[in-house]
Amino acid sequence: MTLGRLNHVGIATPSIDRSMETYRQLLGADAIGQPFDLPTQGVRVCFIDAPNTQIELIEPYDDASPIAGFLRKNPAGGQHHLCFEVADIHAAIADLAAKGATLLGEPRIGAHGTPIVFMHPRDMGGVLVELMETPRDEHR
Repeated sequence: MTLGRLNHVGIATPSIDRSMETYRQLLGADAIGQPFDLPTQGVRVCFIDAPNTQIELIEPYDDASPIAGFLRKNPAGGQHHLCFEVADIHAAIADLAAKGATLLGEPRIGAHGTPIVFMHPRDMGGVLVELMETPRDEHR
């Protein structure tokens, strides 16, 4: 497995709308996508484009969402995960499993429409890491 580019930083928020306004007002963000729902993951997401990566704002769908649990511990929100691209998610999973890494669940389709999987924070110095198969199209 070879680590690819940083695709995005995931930020949990109790309100995507308020967070979008904060990024717009304080940081001058103007490339802000429309929020959309990912019901299979229990979240609503929105991407903010930066010159070198994206910020993924993540709001829980309901109290059963994994993000709801994060917000119970961090009511104001905060950094949830880092997402790195990999060329082949299945090859990356096999390599990581052979090295003893703990993967959280099976691969599933993420917000960019490509397969993703998460690595347990204890394997990454306390940071939740998402691995995402590199999108094949030009729009990332």
